Amino acid sequence: MGPYATVPTTAGEGIEMAEFYYCLKHKRVEPEEGCRAKDRLGPYPSEAEASRALDKVEERNESWDNDPNWNDDLDEEDDS
Repeated sequence: MGPYATVPTTAGEGIEMAEFYYCLKHKRVEPEEGCRAKDRLGPYPSEAEASRALDKVEERNESWDNDPNWNDDLDEEDDS
């Protein structure tokens, strides 16, 4: 399969959609035929979204770091 994944439709036909990945090793967007999965993030539906992969990671980390339901460090502070 190329850089496109076939997505089935309700009519039984398929439409092809591109998938893009952000390579952590080379610091760039790649198609499906890029580096190994362990070295990249994705898939993303567009090159633009894949290029923002590290920004998304940072945003999610910040959100999770400040979520009291998922932050063990906050629980330890409450126990003191």
